[in-house]
Amino acid sequence: MKKKILIVDDEPDIVSYLEMVLQDSGFETMTAGNGNEAMEAVKRERPDLVTLDITMPEASGTRFYKELRTDPDLSTIPVIIVTAVTGLGGDKYAYEKFISNRRLVPAPEAFFPKPIDREAFVEAVKGLLAA
Repeated sequence: MKKKILIVDDEPDIVSYLEMVLQDSGFETMTAGNGNEAMEAVKRERPDLVTLDITMPEASGTRFYKELRTDPDLSTIPVIIVTAVTGLGGDKYAYEKFISNRRLVPAPEAFFPKPIDREAFVEAVKGLLAA
């Protein structure tokens, strides 16, 4: 049975790219365009993994991530953050540092700045879903 991955991003080009990459690697995909849609999809479908953008309309990725991590029934779903959010000076990993320092929620299982390193991304997904 194929592992199911929820892609959460409001940019259609990114969604299409991630769907192609993940489907070509043998995974089933579904999508959500904001944090509200993502939470509904997670509760309904129970994906094996979530890829998550941070800046989206209606409900941010950060809010969704916090809700996911604080829900005992959903908190074990691995999350890979995929974002273009950068810090001062263009630090691609600024958001990873930010979220990793929050004591309210654990850090995500992986983090990828946009543009995504395809090989490293697929390797991370496969590694997280191998167990």
